[in-house]
Amino acid sequence: MTRKYIPVEESFEAWKKDPSFLAAYDALEEEFTLASALIDARAKANMTQEQVAAAMGTTQAVIARLESGRNMPSTRTLERFAKATGTRLRISFETHKPA
Repeated sequence: MTRKYIPVEESFEAWKKDPSFLAAYDALEEEFTLASALIDARAKANMTQEQVAAAMGTTQAVIARLESGRNMPSTRTLERFAKATGTRLRISFETHKPA
């Protein structure tokens, strides 16, 4: 028996047709954005989670949780992450666009 693997992009296209999925996905946008930014900063610094953890004086598990997007870290933690990855933290406010 051959197992068919479905590319995530194909699955996402199907899921986007479900209004309840879209609402839940949109509600998580900020978490996804932050997680993506943390992962990008670490990747651009060419560092592993272990290396960032050592530079921050914490553990790899803490970095994994930060990058998961499930927690909203403090500004102080984000500053430490930025320093560890040789980046600069910038926070901005954007006008909310109604749906």
